[in-house]
Amino acid sequence: MTSAVVSSKAFETKVPLLIVGAGAAGLCAALAAQEAGAEPIVIERDALPAGSTALSAGLIPAAGTRFQRAKGIDDTPALFAGDIQRKAHDENDAAMVELIATNAGPTIEWLADRYGFPFDVIDNFNYPGHSAFRMHGLPTRSGAELIDRLRTAAEASGITVLTGSRVETLFAGTDGRIRGVELVRGDGARERIGCDVLVLACNGYGGNPALVRQLIPEMADALYFGHPGNQGDAVEWGRALGASLDHLGAYQGHGSVATPHNILITWAVIMEGGIQINADGRRFCDESRGYSEQAAEVLRQPGGIAWNVFDGRIADIARQFEDFRNAEKGGALLTASSLDALAARMHVPAAVLAAEWDEVERCKASGGLDRFGRAFGTAHAFAGPWHAVKVTGALFHTQGGLVVDTSARVRRRDGGVFPNLFAAGGAAAGVSGKTASGYLSGNGLLAATVLGRLAGQAAARALRP
Repeated sequence: MTSAVVSSKAFETKVPLLIVGAGAAGLCAALAAQEAGAEPIVIERDALPAGSTALSAGLIPAAGTRFQRAKGIDDTPALFAGDIQRKAHDENDAAMVELIATNAGPTIEWLADRYGFPFDVIDNFNYPGHSAFRMHGLPTRSGAELIDRLRTAAEASGITVLTGSRVETLFAGTDGRIRGVELVRGDGARERIGCDVLVLACNGYGGNPALVRQLIPEMADALYFGHPGNQGDAVEWGRALGASLDHLGAYQGHGSVATPHNILITWAVIMEGGIQINADGRRFCDESRGYSEQAAEVLRQPGGIAWNVFDGRIADIARQFEDFRNAEKGGALLTASSLDALAARMHVPAAVLAAEWDEVERCKASGGLDRFGRAFGTAHAFAGPWHAVKVTGALFHTQGGLVVDTSARVRRRDGGVFPNLFAAGGAAAGVSGKTASGYLSGNGLLAATVLGRLAGQAAARALRP
């Protein structure tokens, strides 16, 4: 049972800096804090740190990096900030967006220069809402590689990570200072650890059905594709402590999870000219608006499913992602030499599918808009063979949480800030506005890594006299 209480209890152990959560945010915070002279202790509920990071594609958007310049990509933090705000309908705090957009590039180069992360910019397709190629990924294009490299960096730096330990209670003094935590180890033993500074980098609430039904009811019955540890601890602690919370209805969904295989199918199949049809063979919206809001669109279709339909050229682009290759190996990819043959394999009306595809091909040839307002490029013209993947919509992770200032310090509901409490990652409110449609591709890892690093630096400063 998660709780936060005002208490003067003594603690068995006292440390300067505690970080709750060893995902991308927590490990970036730990690395930054140690560089700044602190000695962080990280508490992780799982036996092996992985979290939501491991389930992602591991892509972090950043503007103005040397990796972009090496490929002749012209981009700036100001342009990036404008894209974030435009996608979020200007619902974000402008200062926070500017902070994150400005620090994204330095964070990428920090991980590359100091810890040897071999980043590269994806430049053969772009994600919805981004006006430049700015997705930085590792060779496997997987979050598993990202978290593995962060974990290795922490181990090489001598950072202590207490795995198999779940924090259940936060203790605060009457002055609002966090005094420590109580954790439960895997064997059931309990321990109270005091601290001078606490960083919450733990989780969102996507894995808590009660909170999902309360805060994002349209996804209450959706497939949850996130980490089971996302139980909303930070939200519950924040409510009990009187912290400011915001954007609790925001989340990252995805309208392209192969079913029944439960493997993510990259949105490149759509952005490069593919379409989605429902079980009746019909398209139902402009698929290119964004994969997050597309989750609810797919779930509204008959049976809560859709089909991604695309060609051989797009499949070749998608194969750079390990998830797509795994889906293909697992039999999720249907292939046919003609559209009629593909319709037969999908069990959809061939004439309906052909009419939809003919409209799309006419739009590609003319460069015009389809009936949903979607624009197709002439470079997206069909180049067989035909492919299809049956998909559903899913909830990946939530974007609301504790409101933080530009030092990642948690704000109080009644004004001011907590003097020694910081937040990042799933624990903190992100920059995705108030709904799923505000999510710009990569926002999750963007805020996790950038705010994680800033939280670690600020926590280290808070420890100095």
